[in-house]
Amino acid sequence: MCALRRARGSVLVIFLLLHSATSFYLPGLAPVSFCEPGSVQAGKDNDVLPDCKSTIEMFVNRLDSVESVLPYEYKAFDFCTIDSEKRPSENLGQVLFGERIEPSPYKFEFKKKQECKHVCTKAYDTTNAQDKGRLDFLKKGMLLNYQHHWIVDNMPVTWCYDVEDGQKFCNPGFPIGCYVNEAGRPKDACVVNSEFNDKDTFYFFNHVDITIHYHVVENEGTGARLVAAKMEPKSYKHSKVEAPDCTGGPMDLSNKFSGEFKIAYTYSVQFVEDKNIRWASRWDYILESMPHTNIQWFSIMNSLVIVLFLSGMVAMIMLRTLHKDIARYNQIDSVEDAQEEFGWKLVHGDVFRPPRKGMLLSVFLGSGTQIFLMTFVTLFFACLGFLSPANRGALMTCAVVLWVLLGTPAGYVAARFYKSFGGEKWKTNVLLTCFLCPGVVFADFFVMNLILWGEGSSAAMPFGTLVAILALWFCISVPLTFIGAYFGFKKTGIEHPVRTNQIPRQIPEQSFYTKPLPGIVMGGILPFGCIFIQLFFILNSIWSHQMYYMFGFLFLVFIILVITCSEATILLCYFHLCAEDYHWQWRSFLTSGFTAVYFLIYAIHYFFSKLQITGLASTILYFGYTMIMALIFFLFTGTIGFFACFWFVTKIYSVVKVD
Repeated sequence: MCALRRARGSVLVIFLLLHSATSFYLPGLAPVSFCEPGSVQAGKDNDVLPDCKSTIEMFVNRLDSVESVLPYEYKAFDFCTIDSEKRPSENLGQVLFGERIEPSPYKFEFKKKQECKHVCTKAYDTTNAQDKGRLDFLKKGMLLNYQHHWIVDNMPVTWCYDVEDGQKFCNPGFPIGCYVNEAGRPKDACVVNSEFNDKDTFYFFNHVDITIHYHVVENEGTGARLVAAKMEPKSYKHSKVEAPDCTGGPMDLSNKFSGEFKIAYTYSVQFVEDKNIRWASRWDYILESMPHTNIQWFSIMNSLVIVLFLSGMVAMIMLRTLHKDIARYNQIDSVEDAQEEFGWKLVHGDVFRPPRKGMLLSVFLGSGTQIFLMTFVTLFFACLGFLSPANRGALMTCAVVLWVLLGTPAGYVAARFYKSFGGEKWKTNVLLTCFLCPGVVFADFFVMNLILWGEGSSAAMPFGTLVAILALWFCISVPLTFIGAYFGFKKTGIEHPVRTNQIPRQIPEQSFYTKPLPGIVMGGILPFGCIFIQLFFILNSIWSHQMYYMFGFLFLVFIILVITCSEATILLCYFHLCAEDYHWQWRSFLTSGFTAVYFLIYAIHYFFSKLQITGLASTILYFGYTMIMALIFFLFTGTIGFFACFWFVTKIYSVVKVD
């Protein structure tokens, strides 16, 4: 009951965090004020504000597609570029996610309206192999629906358009162009314009209408702050390519065209004052256009029903069955009565017998503890808003740094349990804790990186970053793991409430439901049922390039997952002990760890039913990264199940009288 009260109390706390996390965002950067060119903005003492800018810079990020896992740098395509300016620095998380932010030739003066401003003209000659290669790469980008991602004042430039039920969706990206196939069917963005109707033809979005919304901060003398940047892609052939006038039909290119071809890139920009949107809530219009909230609440209620069901089952066992068992066992006086008894007390002399492959189990527990603590702290900070979408790459950076710094708990837990299992090869234990699970993840990641290098993708990690990650691993994480292992081995072994018999007890023949495999398979169903809806949004964020911001929901689901894994494992552990099967250590780990198998099955289903990924390289990358996530999830959930079962077994055997 005390545990249930604590769980209910924690849920109330998380609901408060949930409310704050969905309504308040800590920005990645401090506000930037903008003033009209030549104007003087005065503060309280009539001083000219030194940080009031008049030029608005546009930055460009990588291009990605829902039909390919391979992102590409802006410069990989033949767009208008600027080489004179230095690109902004990127953090570790941005590099790992393949973000490559660069300056662009698109620059605006605050409140200065521009119409059909010429940026550059690109010329191609299909008889020239180099020109043909660049043009073919653009065609490939349009076929796979690659999307631009532009940034103004750390805000994504969004393309807002109407979707079903009269709702408006704001996409933080817009396509290079589109394609009408040989049957005359428009593909992707070609449906927005009825003029895009020529068969086997590409249409370039070579013009953008940009609208920048700003909010004037009153009584502070700080100029204006940008609160939204919206755009609409258009296609113009331009009657005069060298002096574009944004007239003529759409910029089309037949797939069978040969000869010389020119594309003029242009833009128009206007400024609109918006008194309703404040700078602190300027991301809201993007986030509110994503119709996920109702489904999220359904997900939470679904998970809570599962938790309440499991909690009721566990409470019934704890308060009724287990209480009666303990009372009955403690009333036994004679040996004859004891021999007539059956159930979990009979295995008291074997329940703490060291498991087979104790070395491997202890290593998994150490790595799982490291992952659990990393996930908890990362989600807690994300809940408070420190890792919001405005703070690019912060989530991944935080997770990696925490993983490196949490080597000490991993080494301590692995060493402590290995010692309690009777192990003596402490050097092998600490080396495996340092290198086994991280090594498998790194090897998979390295192979994926080789494929990305071969494809020329921006997601390929630079060699310097790879060396930096290895340095973090070998120079910080490994020594910290050794320190944790030192203290773990130095401490006396875990004292069990009952002694272990020298001769193992024979396990009676088990029914189908108490055999290891059926129990393990059933144990992962309920935890997966708590997370599968949230999992859909996470996979959408990773593979469909949708923005994920609902960390309040995610933290609540995280707590529910921990409770569900614990309760499901305890429930099955009790049934197996009653059937006189005392091999609970590996079974408890695998029971909740089997949730990762359901995750893997769902990821395969998601790939074939939701994604449109094409190409061998993209398919290998998808399943390669999915295997990394499945392994991490296996260690995470398995560790939760083991510790819950360890606490339960220690507790019940400490309250019975044993001769």
